[in-house]
Amino acid sequence: MLDHLIKGATVVDGTGAPSRVADVGIRDGRIAVVADAGSVTEAARSVEDATGLVLTPGFVDPHTHYDAQLFWDPYATPSMNHGVTTVAGGNCGFTLAPLNPDRPEDADYTRRMMSKVEGMSLVALEEGAPWNWHTFGEYLDALEGRTAVNAGFMVGHCALRRYVMGPDAIGGRPTSEQLEQMVRLFHEAMDAGAWGLSTTQSATHSDGDGKPVASRHAGPAELLALSRAIAEHEGTQLEAIVAGCLDQFSDAEIDLFVEMTAAAGRPLNWNVLTVDAAVPERVPRQLLASERARKAGGRIVALTMPILTPMNMSLGTFCALNLIPGWGEILGLPVPERIAKLRDPAVRAEMLRRADSKEAGVFRRLANFGRYVIGDTYSEANAGLSGRVVRDIAAERGQDPFTCLVEICAADELRTVLWPMPTDNDPASWELRRQTWEHEDVMLGGSDAGAHLDRMCGAPYTTRFLGDCLRGRKLVGLERAVRMLTDDPAQLFGLRDRGRVAEGHYADLVLLDPERVDAGPARLVHDLPGDSPRLDSRAVGVVSVRVNGVETVRDDELTGAIPGRVLRSGRDTRTVSTVS
Repeated sequence: MLDHLIKGATVVDGTGAPSRVADVGIRDGRIAVVADAGSVTEAARSVEDATGLVLTPGFVDPHTHYDAQLFWDPYATPSMNHGVTTVAGGNCGFTLAPLNPDRPEDADYTRRMMSKVEGMSLVALEEGAPWNWHTFGEYLDALEGRTAVNAGFMVGHCALRRYVMGPDAIGGRPTSEQLEQMVRLFHEAMDAGAWGLSTTQSATHSDGDGKPVASRHAGPAELLALSRAIAEHEGTQLEAIVAGCLDQFSDAEIDLFVEMTAAAGRPLNWNVLTVDAAVPERVPRQLLASERARKAGGRIVALTMPILTPMNMSLGTFCALNLIPGWGEILGLPVPERIAKLRDPAVRAEMLRRADSKEAGVFRRLANFGRYVIGDTYSEANAGLSGRVVRDIAAERGQDPFTCLVEICAADELRTVLWPMPTDNDPASWELRRQTWEHEDVMLGGSDAGAHLDRMCGAPYTTRFLGDCLRGRKLVGLERAVRMLTDDPAQLFGLRDRGRVAEGHYADLVLLDPERVDAGPARLVHDLPGDSPRLDSRAVGVVSVRVNGVETVRDDELTGAIPGRVLRSGRDTRTVSTVS
């Protein structure tokens, strides 16, 4: 007997093949039968009529930071509401394990680092996770059986360094004995099921003390030693971030990526390829790394987002504006001093000069302050400004846009929420995205779900992209769009029996209404431990989500079931060849 039968759905199976109307039966967490509509005669404990609805594989998000959130939110909201059934965590060099048992203070260091570098609530990190592990395997065990989504994790290079080197991980290089211990610790993590190594060399990544995070102090020899260790384990990967990910790689960064993937004999993915027709040279430069890797026997995959993810800013709290060269020193001052500096015309002029310079890289996109929209305000002086564009307010006041923006924020003691309007929402940029998606080493992803919680909400990219494909720009067809969200990332990670609607595969399934599927606007909610805020987005047109055959979402409401699994390398992933 089947556990559940879905009748008459339009099945888009994830392979890119044409859709077809079919019945899909589920038994023991797997897809037992996919057959022409009306042809399944086996009895089922429950049956649903899916006429007019589309059935797809569960979506795979290749770049998340749900490492902590899953402890207080096993549903990985809002990702699961938007059809995501498998998440890859432990990215960018940051994980909660391993922790050295001889230094209990390392847990506090890790929490403060995650709060700063990934924008997680420190209170939520302190109160929401048990912190009852030391080894990476113990961390995975702590999650086992308590998640609604399937989740796999890389090992963060920063945690490996901190475990072995302690405070010397910041600023130091390991001795030969320490490097051997680091590699041994990494082997133990992969034996326990870690997916591989994640690391960062990005200048934007600093710890809770404002110092460059541990992995930024690693040299090529250390990175290559860890990369070679990956080759000894089945179903493993590399994920890496360098400064050039934000704009354009240097020659040295390309060399490093190529050497790492070749040494590991495994794919390396990086985040995130920004596509903008105003900078046409960026895409070919970034994909040069992929072309060189293939010649060297490796593979480098660029993640890119198929939507424009709104990200709010503030002059009062840490955000992307702090990462503009020269801005961090000013925006890090106490609020009264910060306001005084910002009101100084000479200071503003220098800030604008640096924000619009080549050294600002991709952050130049943030320098057009006339395009900012005012969000929440907090003073009588700013009454009625929410939702208005700074350019218009500045014209009314006879001010330049940046001066106008500073005065609005100063009236709120810098609490004003700012929403920069994207500069790359033009037809030429969307056509360039469509062309870029055709490259064999470009994959959709980069949501950062679980991180930067009160600044951005990238998790709904799946439903928003499908809605755009069905009823908006229609840059790709439905079958290809689904493959890009399901089988493509499943194949990159070597997920066993996931990513397709096929007999024998796990029943990770999404049932959606093609006439309505979309994502609602981002809204601020206070539902984290300690009443901390985050941005959320409702799913529209998602009728049902199933993980391992069990329904976890019905009409955007959680069922309370937690059928997810911790996916471990080797057991749940196979080795993916770097040779096509």
